[in-house]
This record gives sequence, structure tokens and C-alpha cells, in this order.
Amino acid sequence: MRAYGNQTESELGRLLPLIEIFRGVSFEFRPRARRSRFLWDLGFAGGSLVAAFAQGIALGALVQGIEVVDRAYAGGWFDWLSPFSLLTGIATVVGYTLLGSTWLVMKTEGELRARAARWAWRTGAATLVLIGIISLVTPFLNPVYLQRWFSWPGSIFSVVVPALLFYCVWVFLRGMRERRDAYPFIAAQAMFVICYIGILISFYPYIVPPSITLWQAAGPDESLRFLLVGALILLPMILAYTGYAYWVFRGKVRPGDGYH
Repeated sequence: MRAYGNQTESELGRLLPLIEIFRGVSFEFRPRARRSRFLWDLGFAGGSLVAAFAQGIALGALVQGIEVVDRAYAGGWFDWLSPFSLLTGIATVVGYTLLGSTWLVMKTEGELRARAARWAWRTGAATLVLIGIISLVTPFLNPVYLQRWFSWPGSIFSVVVPALLFYCVWVFLRGMRERRDAYPFIAAQAMFVICYIGILISFYPYIVPPSITLWQAAGPDESLRFLLVGALILLPMILAYTGYAYWVFRGKVRPGDGYH
């Protein structure tokens, strides 16, 4: 049964890159299509939805714990599928929609910006509700999580993390109300970062809870030193390139702008 389970997981793992490829193809073909444009729209939207939902389910399955025996997966075929993982899948879709809508608020004007703002309000409220539900449920999935968040000194995080999240909400609301269009996007990104910091706080020192710690999963020291040198060189280059790209394409996108 384990062999069939691993085969199923492998097939699912191969499916996600195919979905990503189809999304990219849909994005390129859509501007050139006429009668079939709606099909490419559906392909791109559907692929994006499935990819986001799958990422959320995978994250939820990791948070709820993966059964490992002798460094091998020992769970069943559908251990990843649970009410909690479905909830995190929905939360990821809603959160990504929030990021997309706030990006459109920042980059567009007129009717498109107004539509994006309406979606930003809706998905912003839904994201906060889902963050609250998941945050309340997560500590009870694993005794380690409960101890980490509600015993000293970990209980400090139970105050600091929500305070940072509320500050992001305040920035989001201020940006939306005062039409400071970059604020909502920055605030939405910060919400994601804070949520991932919360996951790190819950996980540490595990990389695959509740079985494998960071130290057990780490490679040989020589390999880690090699990767560190590469990261020290490449990471600043990636950050610089990303910052430069945002700077070059700063400001609003107006009708008639684009490439040919």
C-alpha cells in the first residue's frame, strides 16, 4: 500500500509543474487569440486556482504533521486531505487574490482600479477571518505548537505576532481609505510574511513536524558551506534585480502602455 501511496504522491507532484506550464502557455496565447480567448482565460484562471489551492493544501498537510518512520513516509494515501488542509487551501487562494487585487490597485486607474479595490476589501476581510481561524486551530494540532505559543517565553510571540498583524491591517485600511495605492499591496505582503514567521515559530526545531528536525534533515557540512557561498553571491543579485525591476516599472499602467 505504501508503494501505491508513494506512486500517487509522485503523480501529484508531476501534475503541478504541468499546471504551471499550462498557465504560462495560456498567458502567452491569450493576447493573440480572438474567438478562443475566453478558453485561454479559463485555462489561466483555472490553472492559477488549482496551483494556489494545491500549495495551501500542501502547507496545511505539513502543519498538521507527516508520519515518518525510519526517514520514510509512513502515512496513508490521503493523509494530506483533511478539513484543516482544505481550510488552508481556501485561505491560500483568498490570500493570493488579495495580493493580486492590491497589486492592481497599486498599478491601475479608473474602472479597473475600482473593481480591484472592491475585491481588495472583500478578500482582505476574508483573509483576516481565515488567518484568525487557522491561528486558533493550529496550536491544538500538536502539543509542541500549544506549548510554544502558550508557555513562557514563547507566549511573548502570542502578543508580538498579532500586534504586527494588526499594524498591517491599519496600514491596509489607511491606504485604501486615503488612496495611497502602494500601502495595501505592501501591507498584504507583510501579512504573508508575518504568517510564515508564525509557522516558523510553531515548527522550530522541526522541518517535517513532528518527526524530523532541522539538524536531522541537514546535509553534510561541506555541502552546506558550498550552498552558503552560492546563497551569499546569488541572493543579493536576485534582490537587486527584483528591486530594479520594481523601480523601472513603477507607477501606474495606463491605456496604450505595453510592448508590441
